[in-house]
Amino acid sequence: MTSNHLAQISQRMATATLALIISMLLLNTAVWLYPNLGTTYGLGFGLTERLLVDRLLAATGEQTVSLPWWQTLGGILLSSVPLLALACGLNHLRRLFQSYARGEYFSSDAASRLGKVGWAVAIWVVLDFLCEPMLSAWVTMNAPVGERLITLSVTAPSFVALFLAACISVIARILHEASDLDSESRSFV
Repeated sequence: MTSNHLAQISQRMATATLALIISMLLLNTAVWLYPNLGTTYGLGFGLTERLLVDRLLAATGEQTVSLPWWQTLGGILLSSVPLLALACGLNHLRRLFQSYARGEYFSSDAASRLGKVGWAVAIWVVLDFLCEPMLSAWVTMNAPVGERLITLSVTAPSFVALFLAACISVIARILHEASDLDSESRSFV
């Protein structure tokens, strides 16, 4: 693969990552505003899918849920907290692809960005875990006594994401060391 072709692919990946960030945040908001998207089309993301689509609709037994505007706004905000951490990590990934498109393969900046991607994925998983009880209490606060929920989920995908985050962080550290060695060898020449 030529470096020009690799640069083009990297630039496309940077654009695709930006599209993913935007669509992820918009989809989360859309499912809160139009819950039928989740029930009818199976759309949803993370906390929104687990709470609004799966549990809340199963608890009410209805295909549509109407929450007051303030409760919907709070749900959007609470479910967006972990997604914003993930979006931050994806933005570092996008900037990493942009630096690869410029031919900056062995830079300490690229290694640092990769490390930030790993940390952001780990923070996303932790925030997802911490925000779920708050969001479930928020969404069901107006439900009759006995139907209010406080949920907490530990899922296999969360463990996989944490493992991948650790792997990415270790690889980033290795690339940082490789970048330092590359800089040292260039200074001797």
